[in-house]
Amino acid sequence: MSHDTYNTLWKQAHTTITDLLEIEQPEEPPKPERDRLTAFQNVATMYVRYIQIFRKLESSYDQIVHPQKRRVLRHVLDGAIGRILELKGELTGLEFSEFHYFDDILSDLKLTPNDIEMPIPKYFTLERSKILKDREKLLGQILAKLGPQDKDLKEEEKPMSLEESIRIIQVHERARQGRLRAKFMREIRMQEERERQAANRGAPTIEPDTAAIRIQKVWKGFAQRKRTKREREEEMMFIGMTPLPGQPPKNTPQFLAAKTQSARRVTQEEHEREYQQALVTIKEKLREVEGPEMKESMQDQIRQWFIEVRDATGKFPDYPDEDEGGSAMIFKEKTPEEVEAEMAAKAEEKGKKKGKKGKKGKKSGKKDKKGKKGKKGKKGKKGGDDEEEEEPGFKLAPSEFVPSLAEGNTQYHGVWKERDEADNFSQKHDAELIKEDKRKEVEGEVRLQVDELMREELKNLKAAVERDKGKKGKKGKKSGKKKKKKGKKSGKKGKKGKKEKDLTADRTIESLYEELVQEGILVRCPKVHMSDYLGEYSYLGTTLRTANIEPMPSLHDVRRVVTEYGILPLGSQAVHEKAPLVKSVLLTGPRGTGKKMLVHAMCTETGANLFDLTCTNIAGKYPGKSGLAMMMHMVFKVARQLQPSVIFIGDAEKTFLKKVPKTDPTDPKRLKKDLPKAIKGMKAEDRIVVVGTSRQPFDCELKALTGCYQKIVLIPRPDYASRFLMWQSMIQNGQGILTNHLDVSSLSKVTDGYTPAQMWTAVQQVLTDRRIQQLSKRPLTSVEFVGPLARIDPIYKEEEEAFKDWFEITPLSKAKAAAMAEDDEDEEDDKNKKKGKKK
Repeated sequence: MSHDTYNTLWKQAHTTITDLLEIEQPEEPPKPERDRLTAFQNVATMYVRYIQIFRKLESSYDQIVHPQKRRVLRHVLDGAIGRILELKGELTGLEFSEFHYFDDILSDLKLTPNDIEMPIPKYFTLERSKILKDREKLLGQILAKLGPQDKDLKEEEKPMSLEESIRIIQVHERARQGRLRAKFMREIRMQEERERQAANRGAPTIEPDTAAIRIQKVWKGFAQRKRTKREREEEMMFIGMTPLPGQPPKNTPQFLAAKTQSARRVTQEEHEREYQQALVTIKEKLREVEGPEMKESMQDQIRQWFIEVRDATGKFPDYPDEDEGGSAMIFKEKTPEEVEAEMAAKAEEKGKKKGKKGKKGKKSGKKDKKGKKGKKGKKGKKGGDDEEEEEPGFKLAPSEFVPSLAEGNTQYHGVWKERDEADNFSQKHDAELIKEDKRKEVEGEVRLQVDELMREELKNLKAAVERDKGKKGKKGKKSGKKKKKKGKKSGKKGKKGKKEKDLTADRTIESLYEELVQEGILVRCPKVHMSDYLGEYSYLGTTLRTANIEPMPSLHDVRRVVTEYGILPLGSQAVHEKAPLVKSVLLTGPRGTGKKMLVHAMCTETGANLFDLTCTNIAGKYPGKSGLAMMMHMVFKVARQLQPSVIFIGDAEKTFLKKVPKTDPTDPKRLKKDLPKAIKGMKAEDRIVVVGTSRQPFDCELKALTGCYQKIVLIPRPDYASRFLMWQSMIQNGQGILTNHLDVSSLSKVTDGYTPAQMWTAVQQVLTDRRIQQLSKRPLTSVEFVGPLARIDPIYKEEEEAFKDWFEITPLSKAKAAAMAEDDEDEEDDKNKKKGKKK
């Protein structure tokens, strides 16, 4: 696509932002909304519209090649991501659920579920590609030094007993004899068939012409049917009803679009390099050309100010300090008298502060004489005022990201919306904009030099005047000394607050990184993208919730929640520092639902390091209390230095087990105390998230588990729509071919209760190398998958109900039950009031 396409997307996004800012920043504060459902609809509509903005901005930022536009886009893009995360928190507080459904809103806005698919910004990894490659190279070198992990090879093979060896020999011998006997019998049958045909063969009864016509008829019918079938398949492929076999050709629109996108990214890098060079060269040129003129004009202005102040007040002014802005403070469109009055007022305030300290004692004495009744009266009045002002209902919390959105929107409308770029077809940097920014920087640098010269000049002028009057001024020296002392004190206080124990102060991050890799705690993450986690949108969510039936989330909903809590905050430092802080997430669900795959997707999409603190992985490593403290210190130190980082804890329920089995050698409760402390110590600037996975959360202490993990995401078994999508994708990934002989719909219906991992196992067992070679002659059928699936136990309803029952006693579900009870009570009260009025 062209430059104009992405500029149009950018323009459309800012049009929507302008509309939303009118709602976000009204002239008068809005009244609280008492109806929770109405409040949810309002917030959800904003949430959906911000996702549309996010999608357009992400596409524009990924493909626009103009370096200065990209900076404005990045600022607004981070603001949109942060606002989405803030609204997500508001929706969770209104519905008391991590999963939300927008069927009615999509219908009103005439959107499809694909229009609100949460994208993952590509700049999370593209802008750090060099760092990620270097890190991957270092990890590979460390693992190469360690050699192959042959733990399994070291285990000695058990010697085979005599009976087992005899049994194996017998089985193989019987099989050999059976194959030989079958071969002889097949040869005998073939010989008998040949003899029978030879006996029945007689003189030809059909004329050669008739025989030829019959052969032609059969052949022409066969050839025409084959040609018709091929043409039909080609037509279905052309209209997109059936997928293309094998790899897509290089002339398809999709392939060409991907090629264009990668070419534009290369152009981005070239333009960015030129822009960085222009920043240096233009600044140097401005300093050389305009610097001397700036210096002279500033000196003239400051000297003129000296004279004007002396004429107005009778004495030379005090020169503003560097902390106050220096001479920049003088030229803020104020008269010399106003500037002198402000400086005199500051001096008077310093004197008043000393006087107020003495008066405080007297005032406090008078207050003590007052009776308690006066205090109670005041408190009562205040309380009454607050009750009148604060109306019950829902109100959006102040946003950290709306100001940045407003700032970016203003910058777009002021600079880029109406800018004429007819001469900039290649979309390189704009030199005039660079000059405007760099002129301010040069002016600031020149001003510092001028301030030093003019302070000295003012000092000489004052000294000359005082010499004439016979006075010596010592005020400046005293005040300067006091300020220096204050600075020292504040510095000492800061140092006291920052003292922390560093157990590895004498070691480099590289050595700690290498040690963690050698111990198997810092592991290499498989490349898995969030788009590989398949799941279809839940179309009945809103309908079921309206009927007070809590729907089970679809895998599409799970993907969205994990993206919001685990990927979007980790990918951007600007977003993570201001967005609602999510320190830990628990992914819980039956076996094979893709919990670990989601963890790997989080690491892949953000370029994060993966630390594995599963109890089986750290068993026997860093023994004792001191060893555990050292391990936790090293993990979190490296995670902070090389952020973003994901700390993975498999079988998270084992950390908080009620009773540990005696046969368990892994000491699963080892992290019970240290892990919550470490999570508590994480701050907004730390792009770290602790992710736990659990298959049996009901076996542990609920209070301890929910206290450690901030967010709990329940992953169910896939529904019909998700299974249909999975079967199609998995069969194609397994090199299978989708044909009319394969009834995917029936296969999806039959496999209710099976998880993605079990379905993939069945695909691997069916689509062997030999079966793939036979696909052209014998098409794949759905019956072939029944056998492998029959040997696998599905997730039964009892297990799913156990997860539902456990999730209902989590804090969020309890809060939801309480809120629903309150709503029912309010409805009953309203009905009773209406009945009373009728009577």
